[in-house]
Amino acid sequence: MARLVVVSNRLPLGDNPSGGLVVALEDALRASGGLWVGFSGEPVETPGDALEFHPGARFERASFDLSATDFDAYYLGYSNSVLWPLCHGRADLMRIQPEHLDGYRRVNARIAELLVPHLQPDDRIWVQDYQLFPLASELRRRGVTAPIGHFLHIPFPGPADCAALPNPAELFDWLSQYDLLGFQARRDLSNLTESARQLSRIEPLEGDRIRLCGRDLRAGVFPIGIDTAAFIDEARSAPDEDRMRSLTGAQMMIGVDRLDYSKGIPQRFRAFQLLLEQNPDLHEKISFLQIAPPTRESVEAYRDIREETEHLAGRINGQFATVNWTPIRFIHRPIPRNVLAGLYRQARIGLVTPLADGMNLVAKEYVAAQDVSDPGVLILSRFAGAAETMTEALIINPHDPTELAEAMARAMQMTANERRRRHAVLLRDVSEHDVGWWSAEYLATLG
Repeated sequence: MARLVVVSNRLPLGDNPSGGLVVALEDALRASGGLWVGFSGEPVETPGDALEFHPGARFERASFDLSATDFDAYYLGYSNSVLWPLCHGRADLMRIQPEHLDGYRRVNARIAELLVPHLQPDDRIWVQDYQLFPLASELRRRGVTAPIGHFLHIPFPGPADCAALPNPAELFDWLSQYDLLGFQARRDLSNLTESARQLSRIEPLEGDRIRLCGRDLRAGVFPIGIDTAAFIDEARSAPDEDRMRSLTGAQMMIGVDRLDYSKGIPQRFRAFQLLLEQNPDLHEKISFLQIAPPTRESVEAYRDIREETEHLAGRINGQFATVNWTPIRFIHRPIPRNVLAGLYRQARIGLVTPLADGMNLVAKEYVAAQDVSDPGVLILSRFAGAAETMTEALIINPHDPTELAEAMARAMQMTANERRRRHAVLLRDVSEHDVGWWSAEYLATLG
């Protein structure tokens, strides 16, 4: 069996590495004697000139270091202040600086330089996400001929957004050096095709093959899943003491998102305010638990979204709270996965309303966690990749507060029979297309 080499920005560390990607790839890595390479996690004053190997997992792991200058330019700069907002439809939030693009190129070249001595002739290389677009190009430059695939976990931008890049032609040159480009949703593959048509050179070939910048490769849609069976077990075994208590018997609506401007949290708060204004009968009958762990707080746009969200939560609670009922509970820190599973199971409504999202696995976790005899209702943004397959959710436009408020009211009123019917279809999809299916489909296509 050809060895699998995975390269990602983050390396799963610890004696029992966890996370969705670990679950997806561990069997393939273990079976092939695979190697996972990623960033060590914290900038250092003097980066080492070789990969550092970390024993303890059931596959090989090796990390690379970054200086503070390279971390700022490659990760905080070009990756998260240019590519992230661009891919999520917020080109207005990009902060374009030439030194950040230089650092992005430099770090990808350095990763390739460190990786090449550890590659074997029959390896298959799978590169993860937007931080590493140039890696295949850098590996090819160093003589690597092995199959190299890339999977983009976030949306691919359309032509209007791609044109806002400082280097749109270079982006497509980078992508052309892969053998397989994988995307979360059909819209992302369509965006690649149209963006490349307008800003570069692309020619459709037979089946899933394209010719991009003069090189033949494949491009396909591989919607990522979750470890469904394990999440069902976690939700069923969640301890009672982790349940949210209500003095008024209110039904819970839950949202779980990193505090990011792409997640639409202020928009859902405003829709909830509208729901309470228009439906006085729902006062003390519904409570909204929003869990939003911090992320990238050194970036100005993230500080802004935190201030806006906290202000809205305080204003809504001030307007509607009673002695026995607080409409919004806002938690700005991580919650353990097993506790989340129990909260999902308890929640009458799962609110997944991003303004842009590659897939959004919270939607799938919420469905997996439900009691099949009395399931809750998933409200899902049409802009999440999950909406392409999870069509039995209540699909909404998160920019429209009236539509979202009406979906909340409908979910509260939905009969048990309709909830069970919708949930059965959603659970079948989440179970059949789990994270193991995702990795197997991708790796079979990479060949």
